[in-house]
Amino acid sequence: MGQQQLLLIILGVIIVGIAVAVGITMFQDNAINSNRDAVSNDLVNLAARAQQFYRRPVGMGGGGNTFTGLTADVTGIGRLTQNAVNDNGSYSITASAPQAITLRGYGKYTISGPLDSVQVTCAVTPTNYTLTVVR
Repeated sequence: MGQQQLLLIILGVIIVGIAVAVGITMFQDNAINSNRDAVSNDLVNLAARAQQFYRRPVGMGGGGNTFTGLTADVTGIGRLTQNAVNDNGSYSITASAPQAITLRGYGKYTISGPLDSVQVTCAVTPTNYTLTVVR
């Protein structure tokens, strides 16, 4: 009778260990997806602000039907937002042309290592935008 109880205890411990491991994995996957969604939402907001900049006349601080003022540096992203870093991630303009820009968001949550974070890009034109999940 003692061996049977010992086997049941060991089996119970193994099942609980597997359940904990699966729960941790599910939590990590949910955290990654939530961060990816938050970064995508922030990029959509920045894309709308870029399109507003495009349509606003130069005399009112806009681009006058061009994205030219939105350069791929701190000054360019500063025209869209006061803070390019928030709780979700950091944002930058990676490519700029008169009729299109590319925004990139780096999430705060790392997928597998410190240099492997959530990344989403957003290609913005005067009439639409396209989100692409990099990682």
